[in-house]
Amino acid sequence: MKLISWNVNGFRACLEKGFADFFHAQDADFFCIQETKMQPGQASLDAPGYHQYWYSAQKKGYSGTAVFAKKEPLSVQYGIGIPEHDTEGRAITLEYEDFYLLNVYTPNAQRELARLDYRMTWEDALRAYIKGLDEKKPVIYCGDLNVAHEEIDLKNPKTNHKSAGFSDEERGKFTELLQSGFTDSFRALYPDRVAYSWWSYMMKAREKNVGWRIDYFVVSDRIFDRVKDSEIMTEIMGSDHCPVALTIEL
Repeated sequence: MKLISWNVNGFRACLEKGFADFFHAQDADFFCIQETKMQPGQASLDAPGYHQYWYSAQKKGYSGTAVFAKKEPLSVQYGIGIPEHDTEGRAITLEYEDFYLLNVYTPNAQRELARLDYRMTWEDALRAYIKGLDEKKPVIYCGDLNVAHEEIDLKNPKTNHKSAGFSDEERGKFTELLQSGFTDSFRALYPDRVAYSWWSYMMKAREKNVGWRIDYFVVSDRIFDRVKDSEIMTEIMGSDHCPVALTIEL
């Protein structure tokens, strides 16, 4: 089973940069996207054989997630069931017989950590939500999680120590999640590999590979032994992020 996750930084813009060709060429079982930045009906993808689930933010042109699934799920949940966290289109959960798939676009703590307090509240609520799912079935959790967990996960850790995405608080919350029964699939498979999934549009960052690894596939510990590969597809263009992929036998 192959899953792909990609922050497209605007679905309409990404469509004009070859998204459909990449989507069809991959033929993944699941394709999760974040930061769609659109409302229903503003764009569409002709994807025969896929069920499509879209979740838009109330604010136009902001946030948003979507999942394309070959197999119809038993159930779909939009949001995490907490009103204060469910206005920005940030989480979609698909339930299957043997697992849950959770696609998330985590809130950014913003410049000077202006939204860090909200981010902490979100992290605690989401962790409780994921643990609740995991009590019933294993979870595959993917998306732009807006955190570089360890120093290896970004080019310049020293100068970014208190930047959004690499604050002690954000990194600590990700550690808490992992310690509650989950595995960062890429880092577990490749403990020493340097690979990034996001680059600033400024200063030729991607050309110089000055990036951050902030896009993940996290799985319940008890199914990690079924993971065959976890990839960061750095060669794929079309966004300031690149796709990440998971191959797992479930």
